[in-house]
Amino acid sequence: MRFKDLFSIIGPDMIGPSSSHTAGALRIGLIARHLFGEQPEQADVALYQSFADTGRGHGTDAAIAAGLLGWATDDSRIPQSLSLAEQHGLHIEFRKGRGMAPHPNTAEIRMSAKDRVMQITGTSIGGGNVEIVNVEGFDVRFSAAYPTMVIWHSDKVGLLAALTRWFSRYGINIGFMDVDRNRRSGDALTVIEADAIFPIELVEAVRRVKGVTRAVTFDLSDRTDSGNSDN
Repeated sequence: MRFKDLFSIIGPDMIGPSSSHTAGALRIGLIARHLFGEQPEQADVALYQSFADTGRGHGTDAAIAAGLLGWATDDSRIPQSLSLAEQHGLHIEFRKGRGMAPHPNTAEIRMSAKDRVMQITGTSIGGGNVEIVNVEGFDVRFSAAYPTMVIWHSDKVGLLAALTRWFSRYGINIGFMDVDRNRRSGDALTVIEADAIFPIELVEAVRRVKGVTRAVTFDLSDRTDSGNSDN
């Protein structure tokens, strides 16, 4: 049984009250922070459907703030995260999302710091498990339940083959891969989930591949760990 299956059964070690509205929400915020590469200075969070309707009572807002601060699901400070966020240099605002959402528990997070902006959309699918469904306009889906690498790159022939050759060279089995591209700009985003932590030599090799503009890795497979990130 892989860790994700076990996690689905027993749920996460967490500060409650809800695995989907609290633990799952925190993981969405935590993944957003890892993708951004640092703690944002500002965050605008749109909550949809069930997250918007019952989120405050379940601590969804506090959980997302805690994730953006880099805290684990069992951190005792989670109930105070909204008041502590400002002390940590994070200004965060919540609003009710409009329109359709891919799941009743959906959060759209727009982060900024200095001259950088990033937007991601995540859903909490139960038991503390999540699915990221959009990163900066790219329609990719991944769980971050395994060691994860997210690669921004140009959309050109042979680039994906070059990437996968490096994974093979370092003996890393790719368990899941999703790719989306933006035809207007020629940019693409690839997400890879693997069965083992990525060696730093592999990460550096990926970043040197011609056409790769950025690669982020993180490991949230330990459900109480805030994750190791190499940005």
